[in-house]
Parts: sequence; C-alpha cells; structure tokens
Amino acid sequence: MLRPAKERMITAPVICFGQQPCGFFPRRFLFAKIRTARRLQADLGGDIVFFYHDSDHDPRETRTLLRHRKTREPAWLNFAVKNRVQRKFSPLYLKRIAAGWQERTALQLPNYVGHPLINLFKKISAANVADFCLEMYRGLGLLEGVRVLRSSDPALRRAACEVPEFFVDVPFEGEVVRARFQDGVLRLHEGGDSYITLPAAAFSKEQVSPARDTRLRWMQSVVHCTHYIAGAGEKAYLRREETPEITFVNRDVIERADEACIEIPS
Repeated sequence: MLRPAKERMITAPVICFGQQPCGFFPRRFLFAKIRTARRLQADLGGDIVFFYHDSDHDPRETRTLLRHRKTREPAWLNFAVKNRVQRKFSPLYLKRIAAGWQERTALQLPNYVGHPLINLFKKISAANVADFCLEMYRGLGLLEGVRVLRSSDPALRRAACEVPEFFVDVPFEGEVVRARFQDGVLRLHEGGDSYITLPAAAFSKEQVSPARDTRLRWMQSVVHCTHYIAGAGEKAYLRREETPEITFVNRDVIERADEACIEIPS
C-alpha cells in the first residue's frame, strides 16, 4: 500500500557525508565518500547531502598532493591568498585567492595532469578558496544529484542548534578570522602554546561554527540524516552517542587516500 507523500518524505533515507575543502583537485578519500554514498543510495533510495565545512580555517586542508607524470615524485600544491592573517586565521570561505595564483599554477600542472584537467582548472572562476574547490568538484562531475549544504551559510547557522564548543567569525586586523570561544574568551591559535586573545565582542548565531567535537550534532540538527559516511579520521572523534538515530557507514577503502583524484569520472 502506498504511503502518503508526507510520510514517505519523513522516512526517506538521507545519506550524508561531510568534508572540508580538500584541495583544488579533491583528495581521493572524498571521491571514496561520494562513491560510498552513491552505492548506499542505489540500495536504499533517498537523497545524498554533502555537508561542506567551508568554515574551517586550516590552510593545510586545501593542499593538493600530485605526482610528477614521469618521475612519480610527490608535490604539494596549495592556494596563495591575499595576506598572512587570511592564510593563518580566516575561514576557507573568506580566504581570498591572490592575484596570479591560478595562472602560475596552471603553468605547473602539465608536469602532473593531462590537458582535460588543466582546461577545467583554467575555466574555474572563484574569488575565494572554498568556492574554487567546490566549483572544481562540480566541474569534475562528482556532485551530480548531490545537495550541498555549507557550514558558512548564515541561514544554516541560524537553524542549527547551540553547541558548547565553537568558533566565531570576528574582525581582526582588517580581516574576518575564525576565533575559538573558550571560557568566555575569543582566541586565535598561533601554534604550539601561543595564542592571541581578542577583545571581547558580541556575536550572533550567524557568526558561529562548531568545533571538531561538536560538528556532528550541529550538522545533524539541520541535515537530519539517516546515514552518515564516516572517514577514517572521523571515526576517532565522532560522538556517535549524541546522534543514536544515525546509521554510521565506513567510507569505501581507497588506495593513496591523501593524493589528489585526477581521474575525470565518465
């Protein structure tokens, strides 16, 4: 017997995976998450949601590991951004790409990839790091039929639950930076035991994004997923007991998981 449309909508699977921008050519572990999600969808039906955590600020997340086409020597390529403050502290959706970076990088790419990827790279038009990565992933065809939700979206932030551990996007030296809010104080982590304490400032939910250990609960309060594709690193810190309604699925195993995915899917 066919269930009412409203009931079907409520019970339809929502298959989710999350990831920061992970290189202008995505790392292979992201490809594996997408492949796992599509396999589940083929079995269960429902929708696929990509929770794009572009509020992260760590510039290491967007390093792209390529191998020389002849020598197979590895090379890490990354974005150049406007200034030091942006590079160290601004969220990825606000790291503005430095003038000339795309052109200079395109000149290096023939050492590592073929012309179809180089041509796609040249076509991407985006002012910031997170947008560039997302447009590349779309250009590669990885996100066909996938709904993308961004942690930087003010509407998503307003709808999300409150969490005890979080970051706040606040002004600093003419830029917007992602400061950790802890014990009533906003701080920037310079490295090691070194921190910059920022002046006290009022802030709203539109400026808040979760810390690593509260990201799942924060995300789930908006996504309401039934299944979550967990990466190898995520399994160590996901607080699964906070979301007993989710079925967790390990992402498919893939070789050279940290290297860039440079095969355009057919």
